[in-house]
Amino acid sequence: MTLQIDVEGRTQESAGGPEAVGDKGAFSPVNVFSHAVLIGWSILVLVPFGWALIASLKSTGEIFGDNPWALPEKLLWENFANAWDKGVGDYLLNSVVVVAGGVFGTMLFGSMVAYVLARYEFPGNRIIYYLFAAGMMFPTFLAIVPLFFVVKGFGMVSTYQGLILVYIAYSLPFTVFFMHSFFRTLPTSIAEAALVDGAGHATTFFRVMLPMAKPGLLSVGIFNVLGQFNQFVLPSFLSPEKPVLSQGIATLLGSQRYDNDWGTLFAALTIAMVPVIVVYLIFYRQVQAGLTGATLK
Repeated sequence: MTLQIDVEGRTQESAGGPEAVGDKGAFSPVNVFSHAVLIGWSILVLVPFGWALIASLKSTGEIFGDNPWALPEKLLWENFANAWDKGVGDYLLNSVVVVAGGVFGTMLFGSMVAYVLARYEFPGNRIIYYLFAAGMMFPTFLAIVPLFFVVKGFGMVSTYQGLILVYIAYSLPFTVFFMHSFFRTLPTSIAEAALVDGAGHATTFFRVMLPMAKPGLLSVGIFNVLGQFNQFVLPSFLSPEKPVLSQGIATLLGSQRYDNDWGTLFAALTIAMVPVIVVYLIFYRQVQAGLTGATLK
């Protein structure tokens, strides 16, 4: 590849330069290896999901037949109705309510904390930031016993509000860590212009800076939805009488020793997987934009 300088002093690449670089980069060992890893990972994810989807429409005899990959002779849609009648609908409702409240609170408080830590200098700023960063490395199992007694002391065991507050506390460290980096990439001049025009700090945050951070909010919001929707340890100890979907699936798995209705179990698993996949498919472009935007700005 050669470079040419025109009369105005601008640098130009000779014809064929970008194509040549692109051709060489496409077949580099790093790209080949990364694509192979991604293809292998996709197979590991898609194959079990496809098998569970097929099994959800089969009878128990077909699932444990000679060819478990064979298509069902008859689509047993009643497996989904049976799973719903066994409580999956109630478990799903509990999960939706808790995750909706937990994600909303996490995004609200997390973005506010991240904005203050990223934009304002005050004594202890870095200490608070590092405490949030250290919170991501704290194992959940170590906090189960004291967390249970704290929630019990407030009378919130097996309640929506108790589990929502715990989910917010559980998800705040990563949200603050992610949004802190994103807010630092936003132009300071816009916030200063809003303050000069008479906007207060709260108005500047909610009406100027927060809309500009929408890609980052969507990205970390999807991660929070996935993490809270699939949470099993926290609700098992803190909400035994009002189980969420992950607990309900575990209960159905235990009952199969006696019911021998594996089609219903796989139907329940499919119901648990589909909402998460749908949410990601709807917002995956925004997730990519948020992840790359904070890196390239």
